[in-house]
Amino acid sequence: MMTLEVVCARFQGLAPEDLRGWVAAGYVRADPEGEALVFQEIDVARVALILELRETLALEEEALALVLSLLDQIYALRRQIGAA
Repeated sequence: MMTLEVVCARFQGLAPEDLRGWVAAGYVRADPEGEALVFQEIDVARVALILELRETLALEEEALALVLSLLDQIYALRRQIGAA
């Protein structure tokens, strides 16, 4: 598990305020540990995905929620198909 500071240090240009905002918006999950937020590897991968969507595809914040929701739906359908 990684703290917010470690995650931000891992990605160039990731501000703690942005990451806190993504957690508040529900884009990324974080577990509270005392006063700190900690992230599992899967959540750090989600941060990398969000950064790629923002930087590589120039996706704006307004569209980010929609794209993440659609990706989550695709992954859920894949799991359902795999379980059948």
